Amino acid sequence: MDNPPGRGVSSTPYWYEGSDPTVDLLHALRRFRRADQRMRRRMGSDMDLNATDVEALRHIIAHHAAGEAVTARGLATHLDISTASTAKLLNRLSASGHVQRHPHPDDRRSVIVTATDHAHAQIREWLTDMHQRMLEVAHGVPEESRQAVTDFLESMADCLDPAACDDTSDR
Repeated sequence: MDNPPGRGVSSTPYWYEGSDPTVDLLHALRRFRRADQRMRRRMGSDMDLNATDVEALRHIIAHHAAGEAVTARGLATHLDISTASTAKLLNRLSASGHVQRHPHPDDRRSVIVTATDHAHAQIREWLTDMHQRMLEVAHGVPEESRQAVTDFLESMADCLDPAACDDTSDR
């Protein structure tokens, strides 16, 4: 069976030999990950941000939507970077008008980081149509298969996340 343009796998697979539905699933997941990385690079480029800056904004906005404050230290932990690197990142994002720092109401040594209206507008402009298309694709997954797909993706994420692997080793 021929693969549509852009969807095929290399004719010389590195890790997985042959082609069967399981291997095809892993190749499709890898293709999705590459496409997601390219999209994030394009988005960052269009916003004059690097990949870490984009991930920082995503994290700040997601936590804000959940009603949770983000501290500089919490951001450093999430990004797995030093507090000095986080300070530089926040200086860049502040200078570009993407974030604001506010004194923490309960901890004088800490700051809370929020995304500006400008950042929210740029992110919405970039992601609204794409998220709608992704939602349409997700609706196309048969309802009886959605939990299996969700479980598969969660398990694959756990395979790539050392913290998740540490958590499961105690079970």
